[in-house]
Amino acid sequence: MLLLLLLSTGVLPLAGQFLLPPSVFSAAVIRGEETSPTSRPYMAYVQIGSTGSCGGFLIQEDVVLTAAHCNCNLDKMFVYLGVKDFIEPAHNWQRIQVRRWVQHPDFNNENFDNDIMLLKLLKGAELNDWVATIRLPEANQAISPGTACSTAGWGRTGANTNTDRLQEAEQEVVSDSLCKERFQYYNSTTMLCAGNPHVNKSASQGDSGGPLVCDGVVQGIVSSGTLDGSPPSIYTRISNFIPWITETLQKLS
Repeated sequence: MLLLLLLSTGVLPLAGQFLLPPSVFSAAVIRGEETSPTSRPYMAYVQIGSTGSCGGFLIQEDVVLTAAHCNCNLDKMFVYLGVKDFIEPAHNWQRIQVRRWVQHPDFNNENFDNDIMLLKLLKGAELNDWVATIRLPEANQAISPGTACSTAGWGRTGANTNTDRLQEAEQEVVSDSLCKERFQYYNSTTMLCAGNPHVNKSASQGDSGGPLVCDGVVQGIVSSGTLDGSPPSIYTRISNFIPWITETLQKLS
């Protein structure tokens, strides 16, 4: 099984393996900070059946982008929008069923290549102060090492620590060579390396599918990392997939 393979190599997909009911689900970014109520209105919590969860982000009123390895081939997925704290239900929450999901046809579940998936919602979200879309990059847009970015999610805050509140952490884009040294499967064409190893902040298990945001543009999707959550981590390089996203959205419309 995929999970056993990853454990043997010290690498872990950053999807949540177990999902508690949303009212008691606990998770977040390692060494991150709580977000303000409306600072990341594009964030989506993806409920996968009754056993899994991932992050995601809204790119159209009825479309969420997430990681391909979050696809568990289950009958139902739901997306929660406008959520900051799962302990305190709020009027701004929106729960929408996923009508269809499209995994990239070349996704490789052994090395996480082409780790991207589109979720078409059963209905469009109501856009407001708590729920909004985020801008995608231009096709093949380059992003240089040293660029200041950030990520967010409800994944683990540490090896044995969790939280019910959305967390965020700064993530600096670093050189491809750092990820190539750590992950033999790293592909600089389809993947982006982020997380300064000297700062020790990163995405963690449960954060898969979440965004890497740089200057208001989502450049990456949380994909995989080490078992202990130490940086850098691997993000799907979204700019490489703009033609596929555009083509797929046309088919889904």
